[in-house]
Amino acid sequence: MRRCQAENKVNCAPVGGDQTDKMTLGTEWLIDASGCDADALADHERLRAVFNRVINDLELNVVGEIAWAKFSEPGGVSGLALLSESHLTCHTYPEFGAATFNLYCCRKRAAWPWEQMLREMLGAKEVRVQVFERMLQHTLALEEAGAPR
Repeated sequence: MRRCQAENKVNCAPVGGDQTDKMTLGTEWLIDASGCDADALADHERLRAVFNRVINDLELNVVGEIAWAKFSEPGGVSGLALLSESHLTCHTYPEFGAATFNLYCCRKRAAWPWEQMLREMLGAKEVRVQVFERMLQHTLALEEAGAPR
């Protein structure tokens, strides 16, 4: 696998079997969970446990402290972990039994079992996971910056 930077932070393997002019910069997971337990969605410690599990299982690296905000009624919680690999966020809506998560990694990572874990940890009845490969057109400016062709 080819890399763009000495720190191996950006995966610059060509997309597809042919030598296309696109680079994969990272993978982003967008997760929507519904039918969740409203008490779990308002519980900062239970959401912290979800973050800790994702971070530990995927061997992610938190930069600084994880930021949390708990809102007044109906008591939703938002969390943001700045990662050396990028970020992990969540927003909960206890009044709707819903939670959203976003994980972006610029280093290759295995998929995390979002559906299974959110069912176990938050009581989710339905979990939808969308995965996006973040890509960039290869340009002369990128090549001049050291990106392999």
